[in-house]
Amino acid sequence: MRGNESIALVQPMLATTGDAPLTSPLLAYEPKYDGIRAIVLIEPHSADTDQRPGVRMWSRLGNEKTAQFPEIVSALQEWAAHARDRSVLLDGEIVALDPSGRPTGFQNLQGRIHVIADRKGPRRTPIEPQTPTALILFDLLRDGDEDLRHRSFRDRRARLEQVTRGLDDARLRLTEQAIGDGRPLYSRAQREGWEGLIAKRLDSRYQSGRRSPDWCKIKLVRQQTCVVGGWTEPRGSRGFFGALLLGVHDETGLLRYVGHSGAGFSEAELGRVWQQLRPLASSECPFTPRPKTTNERPHWVTPRLVAEVKFTEWTADGILRHPTYLGMRDDVMPKSVRKEPDIGKERKRAQPRVRSGHDAQSPAAGRRSPRAPQSASVAAAAQKQLLSQLDSIDERGGNGTLELPDGQRLEVTNLRKVFWPKLKLTKGDLIRHYVRVSSAILPVLAGRPLVMKRYPNGIDAKPFYQHRAADKLPPGIRMEVADAGNERRPHIIGGDLLTLLYTAQLASISQDPWFSRVGSEAFVDHIALDLDPPDGLPFARVLDVARWVRDELVKLKAPAFAKTSGSGGLHVYVPMPPETPYEAGLIYAQIVATMVANAHPKHATVERAVAARGQRVYVDYLQNIRSKTLASTYSARANEFAGVSTPLRWEEIDAGGLTPQDFTIVNFGERLASVGDLWAGLLRSKGADLRAVTM
Repeated sequence: MRGNESIALVQPMLATTGDAPLTSPLLAYEPKYDGIRAIVLIEPHSADTDQRPGVRMWSRLGNEKTAQFPEIVSALQEWAAHARDRSVLLDGEIVALDPSGRPTGFQNLQGRIHVIADRKGPRRTPIEPQTPTALILFDLLRDGDEDLRHRSFRDRRARLEQVTRGLDDARLRLTEQAIGDGRPLYSRAQREGWEGLIAKRLDSRYQSGRRSPDWCKIKLVRQQTCVVGGWTEPRGSRGFFGALLLGVHDETGLLRYVGHSGAGFSEAELGRVWQQLRPLASSECPFTPRPKTTNERPHWVTPRLVAEVKFTEWTADGILRHPTYLGMRDDVMPKSVRKEPDIGKERKRAQPRVRSGHDAQSPAAGRRSPRAPQSASVAAAAQKQLLSQLDSIDERGGNGTLELPDGQRLEVTNLRKVFWPKLKLTKGDLIRHYVRVSSAILPVLAGRPLVMKRYPNGIDAKPFYQHRAADKLPPGIRMEVADAGNERRPHIIGGDLLTLLYTAQLASISQDPWFSRVGSEAFVDHIALDLDPPDGLPFARVLDVARWVRDELVKLKAPAFAKTSGSGGLHVYVPMPPETPYEAGLIYAQIVATMVANAHPKHATVERAVAARGQRVYVDYLQNIRSKTLASTYSARANEFAGVSTPLRWEEIDAGGLTPQDFTIVNFGERLASVGDLWAGLLRSKGADLRAVTM
């Protein structure tokens, strides 16, 4: 290196967070990995002594990582023994791998950080099972005695490709790269849940230790590095602590409180973090000003620990919404932690607005940014093209391949199979329905675990439920392990066109998402009151009960959004404030349901026993239990008239005259074109004030 510069002190070049264009002949685009940055030195193999090549790895702060990732060290030694006759200094990222070998999130590295090596090879601590890892290489800083940092990124990349030619080891990888056009990578990032992209100027030099605009992070998943300022008491049976109290430094260096995070911890991780917290306990609050309220009794620490969280958005008063713990960082100095630029907000402003039709469905309906990740809308032209493909496949026998707008492909089969015998509607008609409503339904499903109720032989045959995702999924289908409370299981995650049509191809007639999202499974985004009439009761009575529910919610100043169930009933949804536990949402729903039943005992009931209900509408609040589902808005339904769960204006409910049979997969496209997306208001609405039910 230059002069007396020690290799161990070489710091990596860092990227700024910005809004780089997705097409530019000056830029190269690479995936943004969510791991540990690593500077890697490989010394050549010595034939005279038969000594294995020397390998050392450092984090961006110069902390040695060699002993923590012995599999990667072994892979580098094996590669260098056969392919290298001179030393190299590399820049890359250590990532955890999922069961299919794809890079996954930083939180999955926490157990691996505690791995050490001995003479017999890698061994594990007993705390957590070993997680496979890989080193993804993206820059070459030195080749032999030649320092390459003054060369352009284009030249360094060419040398890196030359150096790694013939590399064939899943533990060592060369990062993907697209020159000039980052749109295909960006589409993949959206589909597969990447953190984002890095846009790098092709003519940029390597500026060690500097955060340069020549490299720009294009983020999709919002993450924030935070200083840990304390913890809160645990609730119930939870061990160690309830949540971490988080902060970032402002421009004057003061540590400002930005929220608390209790989600994202395994039991083992709670124990590990607790061991780090206890020695730092302090009687002095490190935040300025002291937080006014925390969810439980706070305990303070000397601010020496740094944690990484993901979150949905910043509130107007500078608090993280839905922060989920990803892991502790030992490669970031606490004093350097600042608020990341809120690029996600700027990107939303730049996107075209979705037509809402009727934004405020109740007097109390408010506005806010969507709490679920926004799914790319499917343009009308793309929908038309997909419908044309389906018609063509249908004409050729019903089996073929759909070409999606983003280049993905989906095999579809048996489009002519009749699903609704009386109407002679087919599986192809089901898929056509979801193409037509895709722009409206995708934001509703975004980020949510799905439960499939599959009807492979149509609605007259017995269906079956599928909670767990299959072991093998088509490329591009998002799968995450979701915490259902009593168990963790792999689920398909909704929110993109490929997944929507794939579930329809599997004969899942309705779309049944959780009330919470992956990463914040314990926190409900909304509650629902399911108005379930007995057989033979006119739908007009259900509309009456819906109005009474709305009236009680108006008294509580809570927004309310109504939709038909698609069968004989009606659902009323109420948005919840951030970090509302399922238990709190259930209690809120029970209170409202009981208020309605007490006010109108002849027509509404919360009685669970069917025989005791008589001709009263059952106001069911028990759907608001963790991992339970209701058919989402815009879902097709497995009933004789092929109904659609349809959002309604309150004016329509007040006017009466509606029936569930008015809205079917045959005519729903016209309804959506006429009134727009009436459900968009729920995603923007300010959550209900839970304190109102106790006043």
